[in-house]
Amino acid sequence: MPDSIPSASNNVTRQLIDQLKRHPKRVVFTEGEDLRVIKAAAGLVEAEAVTPILLGRPERIRTLAGQNHISLKFVRIIDPKASSDLPLFVERSKNMARYRDSHQVDTEETIIRPHYFGSMMVQYGHADAIVGGNQAIPAAFFRALLRNIKPQKNVSRIFGVTMLVAPHFPLLGEDGLIFLADTGLTPEPDIAHLSTIAIETGKLAHHFLGRPPTVALLSHSTKGSSTTREAQKIAAATALAKERVTSELLDMQVDGELQADVAIDPKAAETKLPDAAVRKPADVLVFPNLDAAHISLKLLQHLGGAQNYGQLILGLARPAAQVPRTASVETIFGTAAAVAVEAIKRHELYPNSDF
Repeated sequence: MPDSIPSASNNVTRQLIDQLKRHPKRVVFTEGEDLRVIKAAAGLVEAEAVTPILLGRPERIRTLAGQNHISLKFVRIIDPKASSDLPLFVERSKNMARYRDSHQVDTEETIIRPHYFGSMMVQYGHADAIVGGNQAIPAAFFRALLRNIKPQKNVSRIFGVTMLVAPHFPLLGEDGLIFLADTGLTPEPDIAHLSTIAIETGKLAHHFLGRPPTVALLSHSTKGSSTTREAQKIAAATALAKERVTSELLDMQVDGELQADVAIDPKAAETKLPDAAVRKPADVLVFPNLDAAHISLKLLQHLGGAQNYGQLILGLARPAAQVPRTASVETIFGTAAAVAVEAIKRHELYPNSDF
């Protein structure tokens, strides 16, 4: 049942949980007064994978758990207003504002907001990863992340990656897992940002899959079948991404511009690119704009029955994930596991980071 205490229900989450059992991580949930979050936290504890930290009113969280017979053993609950870390976070926030030459003075009233408090926890090592957005509009969560967490070097703008699992889709990636980007942040990425999305999502996929991924930059055109400005933009972004793969000796394959069927279906590729080598289904799909990515995600999820995890927010120096307000308990559970595994692999993903 979707509202029950979750467990590793597919090969992807089982692999994530197996990694976390060896390297458990602390994940802070900014909206802890949510029964879905409480159930996901209990499932993560039961799996011996994550130490959950729920932000909110302790009495409210305990009441919800008690009414639903959910154990809070090993679940940490923090009320930001009563936390002993609050003065430290307020002072650090003021220092950050001075460093940014900001005219806005940060106050305690700002820091006690769960998104802000949680992002400070992650930035200063009080938690390993953060998950939020289940009860808030995305902009409110992103604003706190951008204000309190350092940006990742060489990534000009943050972007979102959603992981999809659908065992009933035979073409959904070689491992039954596919990465979609950018699914939530940049309405119209330019050529440089599209190439960065391709490279950074490819790095992420490599570490989750444990093998070199295939990255496809999608278009309505395949290899010049259309000469529209939009198709040429994807072709230029592909060329730029390929240059980085070569210059940085990255272990991934990048191709574009490709229609979606060519990217995921070897038979379609064989028909439309008869002289090309045999193609594997893409592991990463990079969309030309936010409309295409978000619409595709929702159709795959709600009509196709794909299970979504994330979105993982890339471009920050700390692991973060945003879940939608409609997220199921399973989505919250798997997203937390994914962002915790990202924390394990952070040094490998970004060797020059200060993480």
